[in-house]
Amino acid sequence: MKTVSVGHFKAQFSDFLDQVRGGERIAIQYGRRKEPVAILIPAREDKQFPNRSLGFLHGKASFKLGADFKMTEEGFLKG
Repeated sequence: MKTVSVGHFKAQFSDFLDQVRGGERIAIQYGRRKEPVAILIPAREDKQFPNRSLGFLHGKASFKLGADFKMTEEGFLKG
């Protein structure tokens, strides 16, 4: 996964979108500590995880679990 600063990402936004379209994942860092704040992934990757309903928030919110997530959904929701 490629990691870039917000400034670099903004300056070459179109180039990074082309890379993401090609399958690359890009982490975006922010601040002096360069902490990752977002990861841009290809849309086709996002579709591999089905949307999950959140009860009374149905249609207003959702969450997705990655394939490498170690906790069961039931354990996650019970906290």
